[in-house]
Amino acid sequence: MLKFALILVIGTFVSSVSQVMLKKAAMKEYANVIREYLNPLVIFAYVLFFVSTLASILAYKGIPLSMGPVLEGSAYIFVTVFGVTIFKEKLNTKKVIALLLILAGIVIYSLFGE
Repeated sequence: MLKFALILVIGTFVSSVSQVMLKKAAMKEYANVIREYLNPLVIFAYVLFFVSTLASILAYKGIPLSMGPVLEGSAYIFVTVFGVTIFKEKLNTKKVIALLLILAGIVIYSLFGE
């Protein structure tokens, strides 16, 4: 089961990377709408979303259905770390507390859940 849980967390990480790539692409100016959506960064981001979906499908074959959303909560942590490091977003106390609660929930469920 641990192998499948790891696959889901890695898939969630890949999905988070894809979100960052799409945000980077959205911050650029394009000559027209077609180039906005058909450029290498956007296309690769969608390929990563597809890979992430395949990872989720594979992971759900070996983990309980109730564990999936708990592990997918790690995306909030990944996206926040990327936001702070790549986009220089600021963390406030509420966000830190929320992230700690998410992390605590993941750990508690992983240790004491089903």
